[in-house]
Formats: sequence, structure tokens, C-alpha cells
Amino acid sequence: METWQFENSWFNELVGTYSEVSPDAISNPTLVAYSDSTGRSLGLAEQPAAADLCRYFSGHQLLAGSQPIAQVYAGHQFGQYVPQLGDGRGLLLGQIRNQQGDLVDLHLKGAGQTPYSRFGDGRAVLRSSIREFLASEALSGLTIPTTQALCVIGSDTPVQREELESAATLLRVSDSHLRFGHFEFFYHRNEHDKLKQLADFALRHHFPDCIDQPEPYAAMFQQVVVKTAQLIAKWQAVGFTHGVMNTDNMSLLGLTIDYGPYGFMDGYQAGYIPNHSDHGGRYSYAQQPGIGHWNLQCLALALSPLVTKEQSQLALEHYQTALLGRYSQLMAAKFGLNEIQQNDGEMLNGLFTLMQSEGQDLTRTFRQLSHQDVNQQHSAMEDDWVDRDGFRQWWQAYRQRRIAQGDIEHWQQQMLLTNPKYILRNYMAQQAIEEAQSGRFDEIARLQQVLARPYDEQPEYEQYAALPPDWSQHLEISCSS
Repeated sequence: METWQFENSWFNELVGTYSEVSPDAISNPTLVAYSDSTGRSLGLAEQPAAADLCRYFSGHQLLAGSQPIAQVYAGHQFGQYVPQLGDGRGLLLGQIRNQQGDLVDLHLKGAGQTPYSRFGDGRAVLRSSIREFLASEALSGLTIPTTQALCVIGSDTPVQREELESAATLLRVSDSHLRFGHFEFFYHRNEHDKLKQLADFALRHHFPDCIDQPEPYAAMFQQVVVKTAQLIAKWQAVGFTHGVMNTDNMSLLGLTIDYGPYGFMDGYQAGYIPNHSDHGGRYSYAQQPGIGHWNLQCLALALSPLVTKEQSQLALEHYQTALLGRYSQLMAAKFGLNEIQQNDGEMLNGLFTLMQSEGQDLTRTFRQLSHQDVNQQHSAMEDDWVDRDGFRQWWQAYRQRRIAQGDIEHWQQQMLLTNPKYILRNYMAQQAIEEAQSGRFDEIARLQQVLARPYDEQPEYEQYAALPPDWSQHLEISCSS
């Protein structure tokens, strides 16, 4: 880590969009978790000494060349515009080159108060830090675009949330922390010079292929539309629900960012809400595609000094096509089809209707389906359904479609590569958190192993593919972190 060369492009090129802030150290730091895959991407062949990780990423010492800053941005939170938000408990330490030669952000979450803390203490708690760490590992394993996390550092620094907890820090690694809310902040303050400065920065560093286009800002916005649509399609395909899709939590690069009250769906429920504070269900599973479009409209308004209304509308027209196109591809693969044909809708929706009516587990249902032999008149799955006749009717329609398509063995293998056996269920994260709060971190490491290969059988971890225990239905996740 001492050999990392910081370039600090945000600090150097975007003066006036941040405040310089030094980290406020947490006491008695302890290494809780470390990601080998993230480390390798940063050029670390092996895990650094725990003492070094604790020193550099708990706020006690800065790496040479780093230049910590707190970014300012705004955002629409639950539909209401909040004119100033910003990094209230995290600091961008700087940018370095990863193994591919690309600039990446190193962002220390839980680093103490900043000018944007809004009366908060600037801390992250161990609970939420572990949840974000595990989520980034889980989505990486599922090949869903996401920020990464290098490590979690625990401490005995007390913080008050709903109850007294301990503070922690998390080093987040991302291609960028550019958010929709960055542009909203300067647009609504009528600081269009800063808005253009941000947009030019984004073009140089993240959308260089748009620079030579006749309308570079419009071309960039269209790419943002498509990236966002494809990201949400991938969420929907595995039952992932972000929980707080405020515009300040939306990445310009189409990354999953700011893990709070997220959840992977257990029993299928289109209206699934992982955040117990979301009383109206604004950010439910079924609402995510629509909210993604709404957020992009907010970004279009913020970019209006650079992108005309007509250009924005043309770009936004790509949203539904991109989302449905990617979702259809993923659904076809999940069902073992080479494509979804026009008359497939009733058959495909029939399984979701059955799952919804009985609360059947989304992940297990599709994984079991991946193992079924469509040459057989009856499926072993029918014993799992209360409405056996309903499932039998569905099975007959499904198997006939698969048989008519042909190449059965190939598409069964594709199903196994598309339908994960392992996901990060809420109860798994909760068990890892409870053990970590008692000073035991082995469960986090085990989950990392499982989630790194979600499509493999992994018989040694078979218990993680079981149905969730009954007590997990009462888990509540809030925005408090």
C-alpha cells in the first residue's frame, strides 16, 4: 500500500466541489474483514499486515500522497429535493491506478464529521459496515456492477443509534463516486460553470468515447440512461432490492452504491420492501424500474444547461428498451430459453403468479428448476407446492416449450450458470454481524467464500442454500448506520 501512487484527480480538477477534511481516528482499531479480490485489483498480491490496514484505514495515519476530501452534492430523498447533502461520514482519500491501469477512488466510510454531516457524528457502525462489505462481495460474485470494499476496521469507539453500538470504518473502492446528486447540487444553485466542470470531468475520465460526438453531453447522458437501466434489470433478475434509491445514491456509472437497508428477496413478493422506514413502499422491488426512470429525469433537469430537452427525451426513450431488453435476456436464461418469444408471456408469468400466491422462495425455485429434466412428465418440484394442480399445469406448458426449442442439455447448463444457488440473505448477514459484535469474524470469511462462487454447488456450504429460518422473517433493516 505504501507504494500506491495517488493522482487525486478530483482534488486537482474539481476545486470548489469539496471540502478538505482530515479523518477522525477510531480507537483501538481491529481488522474485521478483508477482500482478497479487491486487494488483488489494487495490486496487492497478498493481504497486508493487519496492523497496517488498521493504521491507514482507521484514521490514524494517511497514506503518503493521499488528499482526503468530503464531496458536496444534493439529492431527491423519497421524492423530496434536499438542497445540500454531501459526504457526511466519508472521505475520498484520493485516486490510484488499479491493475488495469484505470483510476479508482479510495473512499473511507465512517471517518468522522465533515461540513456535510448535518448534526450527525460522522461515524459508521460495525453493523452497517459489515452489511456493505458483504453486499459488495455478493453482487461482485453475481457479476452485478457495484462498488467494492477492501476492508472493515472495527473499534471500541461508542456511537449512539437506536441503541449504543461501536464505530467502524470501511474502505470503499469504486471507479467513481459521481452521483446524480452532484449535478443536482450545482444546477439548483444556478452554478452552471461548476456543473459544466463536473460534466467535463466525467467525459474525460469515464466517457471519453463521447468527447468527439457532435453532442458530447447528450451522448454521455444516453450512456448513463442505458447503464442505469441495465443495472436495475440485473437487480430485478436476482430479486435484489436497494431500499433507498434516492438520487444521491445513484451512480453516474451505473454501479450499485450506498448499501443501506437493501435485501435479497426470499419468498417472492413483487411488493417486497427491505427498508422498514419506507412506509409507502416507494423503493419496493416492483417500483425500482420506475424509480430509476424518475431519477434519470431528475438528472436530465440538472443537465439541462448542457443537454436540450429534446436530446434528454431522446436519451430517456432508450431506458425502457435497455431495461426490458436486458431483463428479457436474463429471464430467458433463467428459464433455459434462447429467447423469449411473443407467446411466452403467459407461461413465464404463470410461475411468478404461483410463487407470489404461495410465497415460494425466488432463488431456490429457479435453482431447482435448473435441475429438472423436462423429458419427464412430472417434476419433483410439484411436492413443494400447495397448489399442485396449478404447478403441474404450468410444468406441462413449460416442458413443452423447452422440448420444442431443443438442445435441452445445453440450456440446462445455462440455467445453472444464471440461477444462483447462494445469495446474501438477511439472516446470514445478521448472524455474521452478531458474531462480529462478539469479536468473532469467521462467519464473515465463510460468507465471502460462499458468495464468491454463487453458481457453484459448494457441498461444504450446503446449509447456506437452505430456506431461511422462520425467525428471519421478523428482521427489520433501517437507514440508520
